[in-house]
Amino acid sequence: MDPLHQLAQDTLDKNKQAIVFTASRASAEKTAEELSKLTTVQLIDLSQKVLKSISSPTKQCRRLSNCIKKGMAFHHSGLTSQQKDLIEEEFKKGTIKIICATPTLAAGLSLPAFRVILKSLKRYSGRRGMDWIPVLEYYQMAGRAGRPEYESFGEAIAIAKTEAEKEQIHERYILGEPEEIYSKLAAEPALRMYLLSLISAGIIKDYESMKNFFSQTFWAHQFKDTFKLEAIMEKITALLEEWGFITLSEKTTTPSDFTPANKINQPPQGSIRSTLIGKRVSELYLDPLTARHLLDCLKNFTIEKKPFSILQMISNSLEMYPKLRVKVKEQDKIQESLVENYDLLLQEEPSAFDYEYDDFINSIKTTLFFEAWINEKEEDFLLEEFDVRPGEIRVKMEIANWLLYASHELAKLTNLDRLLIREISKLRIRIKNGVKEDLLPLLKLKGIGRIRSRKLVNNNLKDLGDLKKVDITSLSQILGPTIAVDIKKQLGEEIKEIPKGKRKGQLSLNKY
Repeated sequence: MDPLHQLAQDTLDKNKQAIVFTASRASAEKTAEELSKLTTVQLIDLSQKVLKSISSPTKQCRRLSNCIKKGMAFHHSGLTSQQKDLIEEEFKKGTIKIICATPTLAAGLSLPAFRVILKSLKRYSGRRGMDWIPVLEYYQMAGRAGRPEYESFGEAIAIAKTEAEKEQIHERYILGEPEEIYSKLAAEPALRMYLLSLISAGIIKDYESMKNFFSQTFWAHQFKDTFKLEAIMEKITALLEEWGFITLSEKTTTPSDFTPANKINQPPQGSIRSTLIGKRVSELYLDPLTARHLLDCLKNFTIEKKPFSILQMISNSLEMYPKLRVKVKEQDKIQESLVENYDLLLQEEPSAFDYEYDDFINSIKTTLFFEAWINEKEEDFLLEEFDVRPGEIRVKMEIANWLLYASHELAKLTNLDRLLIREISKLRIRIKNGVKEDLLPLLKLKGIGRIRSRKLVNNNLKDLGDLKKVDITSLSQILGPTIAVDIKKQLGEEIKEIPKGKRKGQLSLNKY
């Protein structure tokens, strides 16, 4: 028995609970399946509850159900919120004994874990391969053990594969100092959004008020170099003006005048105001760079374009993070798709030598995922084809819906073609429901989604007019009596009380 299994078995023997942190979602699932073999419990009802948490259980759901049946679980961002809530609640109750998780479980939760087992302290970091995690992340994970409201003490155990690795872990994490905390304003996307929001709200009205406001921030305290700090703010301000989100009056410097010497000789003067579109960008919580990207792409849209065009536009934004990463074995396939859809792009393809190229290629895979979703592919297909789990699907849909809404608002504000605005509106509904365009007329009804609307269309009931003509008995045979009655009521028809002795489906109705 390897060290992890020994520690898990010891935890069970002590009638305690543990969290096992792993390096990836796949590792969390595999580890939970392996540890489930250590127990003989049969939590049938709980395992069934997991399967019923989504309408169409996927392969991942079935794996989770099998683990929970044995008192084990895995937890990562690929689970739905209902599944994660269920696991956390049952762990608090003591029903689930061990959770195998990615570090997403390490922050913000207090759970009754006596023991935290760190299976690996390395993570994949892109081109650098596997790298040590930060000391602060180690503290977050180790800190899940022995929470004072549950235990008098706890154990955090890191597993080392060799003596040399044991020494490294001891030196780096036990004796090491945590990293410095840096202000988020040091990142340009955050600074762009924050500065535009302050200008839109009227808090910053000129260069002097901008300088005074930021001088009081943690960023300024940490940065210390006042001249360089002001130069950065002037650079961002110049960009916001160039993108059309703010206006500057009586400005005596230009974006090229960002040297300390020029700043002393020519201090910026004049007022700063947001434009109408700049104010809307701030209200939409968009990074101004993304807003400019959306506006530039929307201007290139023509009615001959397909949903791929708009989906790629939103997929290639900073907000669509993380994009679906193209694996080595997928590169040829993604390149073929790019060539096939090249004329549909609303932006230029970056050079293969550009640092943005990998991100662009990842946006193509993300677009293909969205296309599969709105073409009614099942969640198991999305998992196998794109390695996207049910929880991730829902997160991606929420981001896509937000970006499509923002695109819709920006298109209206800039008086773009009404046909474009209509296409965006239709795409929002398709993204929300995961449907082809022919189902849109039926989605106007409450309680009718992807599965039920497809059943109706397959039975030649394609719109509300068809539903008004069909009799209640036939509709009941397709969707069941309860849904059939609800549909008829929504269409303005009154259902009489069912006489005793009549079979389900034998309903009568009168129009109002």
